Amino acid sequence: MRAPTLDELAPDGHDFATDPHPVYAALRAKGPVHRVHIPHTGDCWLVVSRDAARAALTDARLSNDIRHSAWNTDGGNAIGVNMLQSDPPHHTRLRRSVAAHFTPARTAALRPRIEEMASGLLADLPARGTVDLVSRYALPLPVAVICEILGVPATDRTVFHDWSTELVMPTSPEAGASAAASLADYLTDLIARKRTTPDATLLSELAATDPEALSSEELLGMAFLILVAGHETTVNLISATVHSLLTHPGQLASLRADLTLADAAVEESLRYNSPVHGTALRFAAEPLVLAETPISPGDAVQVSLAAASRDPAHFPSPDQFDLTRRPTSHLAFGHGLHHCLGAPLARTETTVALRLLLHHHPHLTLATTPDSLTWRTSPLLRGLPELPVRLG
Repeated sequence: MRAPTLDELAPDGHDFATDPHPVYAALRAKGPVHRVHIPHTGDCWLVVSRDAARAALTDARLSNDIRHSAWNTDGGNAIGVNMLQSDPPHHTRLRRSVAAHFTPARTAALRPRIEEMASGLLADLPARGTVDLVSRYALPLPVAVICEILGVPATDRTVFHDWSTELVMPTSPEAGASAAASLADYLTDLIARKRTTPDATLLSELAATDPEALSSEELLGMAFLILVAGHETTVNLISATVHSLLTHPGQLASLRADLTLADAAVEESLRYNSPVHGTALRFAAEPLVLAETPISPGDAVQVSLAAASRDPAHFPSPDQFDLTRRPTSHLAFGHGLHHCLGAPLARTETTVALRLLLHHHPHLTLATTPDSLTWRTSPLLRGLPELPVRLG
């Protein structure tokens, strides 16, 4: 008999996708680790407290390699071999090959270009009226940034994003598989083009790497991970941050009065509405006990970063969106070896996007009621596909 899904654990009439936190709070009150079912995947142990989350994220007995899974031993990588689904020493080698491109210093050097891109998108918006902030701003900015870093032609960015979104938040297993195949074919062709006609982009540099240092499967996996993880989460972070501010007028007023609070707004948004809902599955390579819960070899474990970042044991009044909260100490970017490599870039993009948006449109308001918005949720990500706003 399978475990219940999170949707099934929600009270009657409550939409888990719209607000998952009451479900997490009820689970956390009963204990830090629970057995749940992930549709189209299987049963797993879900970690919902911050202490247990940090313990799980640093436990070497929990492997990111799906070959340790009891119910899936066929390789299981979405596209290629990537560091998100690897353990040391392979993970260490793969991460080292690109880490220098995502340091805080490297990201700071990109800031003027990010500001230029954001300003260009804002210039294309009308001075007044209603627009969808996701399709007109929150989406095209991160897509343009990561595609420019990696070397994806501007003409291919729309279709690339469509495949990416379907892959990480599939509308059906068949659609997800089709998107993965299309994206894999596209990236394979793009890598071949970079080898033939090299340029100054990251993918061209990686394509020139000695195959003994980075295999073709690893190169494909690296391109996939950087492209997808490099923009999907930031799209959701920008839109969720703006949504949180527009639905908390007192906090928005504070930010409007002092735009230097943009960094604090982004950090609180990461805690309050984490765009990465849960980690990729990890698998017990041997028996272990996590927060007094026995985990058997092969069992899948997922850490709910969203639940951990609202744990009242670490965050007073966790359901309040508060720009003055110090320290935030959230887990939105994970923890340990797999802490998000692109965290500095995501923070910079979102801070730039927020400051410029409110500078150009200081009277921005939500153009619909909050309860009419639709949230799209997968085991990994949560975000708004649309966010109608009034400019002015």
